[in-house]
Amino acid sequence: MKTINFPGRRLVFFISVVILLLGIVSAGCGVEETDSQKLEDLPYTILEEKEIPQEFLTVIEEKKENIFKLTYSDKENLYIAVGYGVQNTGGYSISVNQCYLTKNAIYFDTTLLGPSKGEKVNEVKSYPYLVIKTKYSEKSVVFE
Repeated sequence: MKTINFPGRRLVFFISVVILLLGIVSAGCGVEETDSQKLEDLPYTILEEKEIPQEFLTVIEEKKENIFKLTYSDKENLYIAVGYGVQNTGGYSISVNQCYLTKNAIYFDTTLLGPSKGEKVNEVKSYPYLVIKTKYSEKSVVFE
């Protein structure tokens, strides 16, 4: 009996082994899931400029031309800041939609509100930003 040597047999075997190894390696990989289930609303205070720690205010001043999302802590308090960059006029405000605690993080969501129709606004550039203060936490802040 004569055996036919199929040259592609080795290639098929090699590809099968590679696929098997990739399957084994990827089975050990995972993506950390962020548990965004709200445990509780996080109490906070909206700060005026004079209440913001000077070191943090300096960073905000440097970044205010562009959109920013920052945190700062002094081991007693956590400060969360959101800035919406340069706007062509005044009359803007920022609404806090959510600020809550989960198992893994603090979730913080805001919205920039423009001047209402018919509202008289200053025709000068503005840099709307908001800073809140809450109790210190080592949890990361997720900006939504």
